[in-house]
Amino acid sequence: MPATLAKLTYQALQKGKGAFSLAHKEISLRLLKAMAPDAVVKTLPLDSGAVQALRGAMDALLERDWQDGEDGIYPTELLFSGPWKDWAVRYPLLWLDSPATWNRLRRRDFHDLPTTINRQHYPTYYLRNFHNQTDGYLSDRSAALYDLQVEILFNGAADPMRRRLLRPLKQALPRSGTGGDPSRPRRILDLATGTGRTMHQLRAAFPRIQLVGCDLSEAYLRQAGRWLAERPGELPQLVQANVEAVPFVDRWFDAVTCVFLLHELPRSARANCMKEAFRLLKPGGVLAVLDSVQPKDSPQFKVLLDNFRRVYHEPFYGDYTADSIENHLDRAGFELLLGETHFLSRLWLARKPS
Repeated sequence: MPATLAKLTYQALQKGKGAFSLAHKEISLRLLKAMAPDAVVKTLPLDSGAVQALRGAMDALLERDWQDGEDGIYPTELLFSGPWKDWAVRYPLLWLDSPATWNRLRRRDFHDLPTTINRQHYPTYYLRNFHNQTDGYLSDRSAALYDLQVEILFNGAADPMRRRLLRPLKQALPRSGTGGDPSRPRRILDLATGTGRTMHQLRAAFPRIQLVGCDLSEAYLRQAGRWLAERPGELPQLVQANVEAVPFVDRWFDAVTCVFLLHELPRSARANCMKEAFRLLKPGGVLAVLDSVQPKDSPQFKVLLDNFRRVYHEPFYGDYTADSIENHLDRAGFELLLGETHFLSRLWLARKPS
């Protein structure tokens, strides 16, 4: 379609997702207050300046997202590639899951996990209901609902934020193949790939690069495999692994990506994750980390970030917001290339010295 019409369609789509997400959260909160008032978490109100800053940051994000598509960083079709049918089918399941979530909130029980899992297979910090998610990250039901829940959480801006790593990654990625041999394919590893949404963005932007995704959750890897198989493109390799000990040899990848992971790790695991990325990268390789903004970069959102930690059970988020990702990168051996903020996300790009 003509570019102007396509852009208007994209803007209308994003505004529609935002309005729907806000309506869902408002109705959900009202129901919670009516059905389980003792489960309501107290939050601080946002002042008008913060609300205005949020709107401006969202508008800037969407403009940047569209422009990167227009510039060929990724196909513009990617801007419209949400799994709409899946989300429509699964949306009623969110409401059916609400009573279980409310009961956990009432009990303050954040370790309500399936009895069938082998807890010895997972680090202790992983065994909890992040985001108040039923079954944590350890069931097919959780994996089926996760993308829709994140889409609503970020008012439809989850994928536009994920895509912010694609332009700088393209610009910084070494042009030669692994080991300096231009005849060998380049490789990208996506740490904590989850249901494959970041992998989907990477596959569209880098169609001739070998992609590998790793995650601790078998259920989420199954969901990623199903979802990616339904869409065009070569299937990435999916591996169950802890980001602190990924089963690949040293200097195997040209790039490593890490999206919305670090805030869910304790500080020691954050440091280990950055060291592991350094080990896995070949000299000259690049690491792209995209995660939540921090108060030092976005002080206008400090109240919002604190409310997020309170409402969505993020036990390591408070420490993350006070942590220095730059220090972790430096101690691991990286050279920081850039740090920039997009809406509620912060991007760090770093290189392993040659």
